[in-house]
Amino acid sequence: MMREAAPAAEGAVLLLHGGAEHGLRRPSRLNPPARRMRPFARALRHPRLVVAEARYRHRGWNGERADPARDAAAALSALRKRDGGLPTVLVGHSMGARAALRIAAEPGVAGVVALAPWCPPEDPVEHLAGGRLVVVHATADRITSPQESLLTAVRAREAGAQVCRFVVAGGDHAMLRHAGLWHGLTTAAVHGLLGLRPLLPEAVSAFALPPGSTDGLEVRAVAGAGA
Repeated sequence: MMREAAPAAEGAVLLLHGGAEHGLRRPSRLNPPARRMRPFARALRHPRLVVAEARYRHRGWNGERADPARDAAAALSALRKRDGGLPTVLVGHSMGARAALRIAAEPGVAGVVALAPWCPPEDPVEHLAGGRLVVVHATADRITSPQESLLTAVRAREAGAQVCRFVVAGGDHAMLRHAGLWHGLTTAAVHGLLGLRPLLPEAVSAFALPPGSTDGLEVRAVAGAGA
């Protein structure tokens, strides 16, 4: 797990990269999904924030094994032990977002930022009650379903979570198109969830909605968001 030191840290963020549906081999040294998260690590730098990255033992989710969720929980526990239990935001992309959602009720988790999340409709959401979730998804994503992430956001809201979902017009799964928008929204969401800066106004409004309400749940992401 890579860490960036922050002597006066008040919060932490754990980055969870994507992967495959199935795969018991170890990730390669190059590990493109992990490299995809490095620009987010740079964007998130803050003198009061520890940035860490989970490492997986296997490439895939692997059905009921849910290997990345187990690895994410272990990484979160190790991070909390080293940093004295700082409140932590989980930032996951694709399969990593699924892992983040799965462990969102672990002690010390202050919120989840799910980027282009893999959200099978059978995954549980009841444990998200009382938590805070920010989803960012591109409308042109052909790898993970924007419709399924919307369904999960609605289900999480109904279960009692505070949820805001940003929609990136067009875009792609790899978050290369409109990269600055992805980085800016993620940084603003993490810093806001940890109280390092005010929450985005769109998130404040969406979080205040009553359970089960979908009006105002979705927000169109625009250039300059999070700036």
